Amino acid sequence: MAFSLGWHILLACFGVAFPAIIFVVHRRGIVGSDAVALTLAKRWAKVSAVLFAIGAVSGTVLSFEMGLLWPGLMGPFGDVLGLPFAFEGLSFFVEAIFLGIYLYGWNRMPPRRHLAMLVPMAIAGVVGTFCVVSVNAWMNHPAGFTIRDGKVTDVDPWAAMFNQNSFLQFLHMWVAAFMVVGLTVAGAYAAGILRGHADAHHRLGFTVPFTFATVAAVAQPFVGHLLGMRIHDTQPAKLAAFELAETTESPAPLRLGGVLIDGEVRWALSIPRLGSLIARNSWDAPVPGLDTVPRDEWPPVNITHLAFQSMVLIGTLLALFTVVYWLARRRGRDLLHSRWFLRMSVVSGPLAMAAVECGWVATEVGRQPWTVWQVLRTADAASTSGGLWWSFIGILVVYLGMTIGAYVVLRSMARRWRAGQEELPSPYGPPVRSPSPDRDESARP
Repeated sequence: MAFSLGWHILLACFGVAFPAIIFVVHRRGIVGSDAVALTLAKRWAKVSAVLFAIGAVSGTVLSFEMGLLWPGLMGPFGDVLGLPFAFEGLSFFVEAIFLGIYLYGWNRMPPRRHLAMLVPMAIAGVVGTFCVVSVNAWMNHPAGFTIRDGKVTDVDPWAAMFNQNSFLQFLHMWVAAFMVVGLTVAGAYAAGILRGHADAHHRLGFTVPFTFATVAAVAQPFVGHLLGMRIHDTQPAKLAAFELAETTESPAPLRLGGVLIDGEVRWALSIPRLGSLIARNSWDAPVPGLDTVPRDEWPPVNITHLAFQSMVLIGTLLALFTVVYWLARRRGRDLLHSRWFLRMSVVSGPLAMAAVECGWVATEVGRQPWTVWQVLRTADAASTSGGLWWSFIGILVVYLGMTIGAYVVLRSMARRWRAGQEELPSPYGPPVRSPSPDRDESARP
């Protein structure tokens, strides 16, 4: 499940953020009669289709895994979690329908109507992501049910879906999606500029997604801080692991790095009082330590701590990196002529992906040993069936095949685009017609 989710979550980011980025360049192409922007929109739509197709497969695998790997969760709590999963399925179909209309609508629909197809597609991606994240938020803050005599009763699926953590946790993931997609797409065009293609196509292909990524990167520390402040009241064991706090301290220091070995914190750099400020918004508020938690309820402390700090470190560096670009631009310096900046741009996309993965590791591992916080232990939720290793090997083979397939297809598309082949063949699609004057996407309707 960890492997499948860790692979799928990156594709989900593109489903959330890519339609909005495509909308901006497509609208620029229509309103500003910008042929370069229209070319970008058309190319990005085809990339989005490839990623969507692969994401559909990995998402289907995850759906089966929920039932096969977690019978102790889905059996008693299926009625509680059914609503967000149902909405997620509907959102997937809506997104697929409008993606298909948008792909085959080029030169066949009025420009503004064609552009409008991106709106429900983007909304469906956001709604679907909210539904999935709300389930995870429910695991961290269960609501919408009562347990009587060992049975789940009084089910309120709306209360479960809109639990206290759902909006902030979704916002955190939503902003992260724009960081991942914006920096990854911008990095691809930065690589092209490094190879000497410093034309309008590459500059616009860098600037638009990088702008989205900048807003997301600057906003993310504030969203993360708001979400982190709730952990003190909801999951003190996770907070103690985040802060590597063996004992309760007031004021609490911020420990950078370090690990817990034999009950002792080693190799950590401590900054006085900063832990209280970050975790509690106070210079001297206590941060609960692991000594307040029964030993059998400790999460894997070192994994949780290092994953959390890696996420924060990468996020902070990316925020500073994006701000530096705009400050330099404001002073009249174009960093797209700087090779070190372009190299950093290429690396920034994988770094954003790493931050997302570290964030999910911190969230999931930090909740252990509970699948549903203080309600259902992971040992009681997970399947005990034999043959799981064989299914895991099968999953590895399938996902490896999808990864190789996606790489080959996307590389082939990029190669043909560089050769000037804009109208790539689409299997089963209608023949591409030359645009008539009244259907020219670069003209105003």
